[in-house]
Amino acid sequence: MSEKPADYLATNGFESKTPFLIGVAGGTASGKSTVCQRIMEKLGQQHKEQTERRVVCISQDSFYRTLSPSERLRAERGQFNFDHPDAFDDKKLLAILKDILAGKKVEVPEYDYITNSISPHRSHTIYPADVVLIEGILVFYFPEVRELFHMKLFVDTDSDTRLARRVPRDIMERGRDLEQVLNQYMNFVKPAFEEFCLPTKKFADVIIPRGADNLVAIDLIVHHIWDIMYKKRPAPKVANGTCNGTHLEVDEGNGRRMSGSSEDTLMAIDLIVQHISDYLRRSPVEKLPPLGISTSVPGSPQRSGQSGRPH
Repeated sequence: MSEKPADYLATNGFESKTPFLIGVAGGTASGKSTVCQRIMEKLGQQHKEQTERRVVCISQDSFYRTLSPSERLRAERGQFNFDHPDAFDDKKLLAILKDILAGKKVEVPEYDYITNSISPHRSHTIYPADVVLIEGILVFYFPEVRELFHMKLFVDTDSDTRLARRVPRDIMERGRDLEQVLNQYMNFVKPAFEEFCLPTKKFADVIIPRGADNLVAIDLIVHHIWDIMYKKRPAPKVANGTCNGTHLEVDEGNGRRMSGSSEDTLMAIDLIVQHISDYLRRSPVEKLPPLGISTSVPGSPQRSGQSGRPH
């Protein structure tokens, strides 16, 4: 009898390859969830049954901690900082991600934006999948969580656009009034973004300018996720076959940044995808070396490297 590869797991009645975790960070209303939805849609996963999905998405919002009575009153008045790291239960998120990596079926809580609380009787069942997208404003902030990701994407959208999206969203979908939304943005959201979220941009492997509006960037990522999932099938073609002047920015471990031309972008993506492929061929107990792109691209701008944890 032939043995199965070491990176296949059989747990809870399901058998799957060790999942590839992709972290998707960015400021509020930058388009993180939309980017994930577009990836799911283009891969034909959005409307599949939960047990049949090979790509799944989890929001960091599901891991807000339970508020005390006094904190809940402040939240109702728009005076609680939901963008601060202390608002999240990072230990619970870490435990869930470790279970996912172990091939386990997990229950992810559902957050109620109207009551500012976790719904006690509602949750999402996440079954073992090939690729798991984790999106949130601070998914790169907590070191133990950040280190679990095999690829890190940062959705980079300007602050004016993000505010213009957040105002109608919070009013129509979350029951806020305009004054409350603007006060919360100026007092909590904007300062927290600059202090906690933006500094984590340096940890990203891929920076996506303009978020979900960057259709070519999403197509390139989808193209290569498809390669990972369906190696024996032809990957779908990228729209128009070129970048049409749109670019991905790719921050490397050595501090260089590649951006600009279609050729540069494709080379960067190919090198990152090679990193994914190397991982998928390895045993789960083997540690993959840090992502580093040694190939120099003529004309690529350089900047000094940054390191360290956000404060």
